Amino acid sequence: MANAQWALQQAVYSALIGDLAVTSLLGGPHVYDDVPQGKDYPYLTFGQSSLRDWSTGSDDGAEHIFTLHVWSREAGRKQVYELMAALRTALHERALAMTGFALINLRHEFSDARREPDGDTYHGTVRFRAVSEPLV
Repeated sequence: MANAQWALQQAVYSALIGDLAVTSLLGGPHVYDDVPQGKDYPYLTFGQSSLRDWSTGSDDGAEHIFTLHVWSREAGRKQVYELMAALRTALHERALAMTGFALINLRHEFSDARREPDGDTYHGTVRFRAVSEPLV
């Protein structure tokens, strides 16, 4: 059986590495589920992902909440803010192709930026909500 969370992550990954604004700000397709050791900044990572039943009386469905993380070592938050805006533009209300599922909607929920305790790293958190249905 196909997994809706994995299908959505693959669709998001494809959208991000195919987005010129995102890859330009990252200096390449630096979007990871598992970051390679010694990776240079900036880069994006997939964070927490949750799936909830969103079925109706007649149709199956799933609600997804997923987080993307932006990592930067540039001085100040500017690079993080630019990347968070690029993520929103690349994904908010976009029709992404999911294998085995139809993406009903995809919406940006919030973005947050902060300095990490090491004092050198800036971290952005961007959360999205999506609804999908299995293809029949």
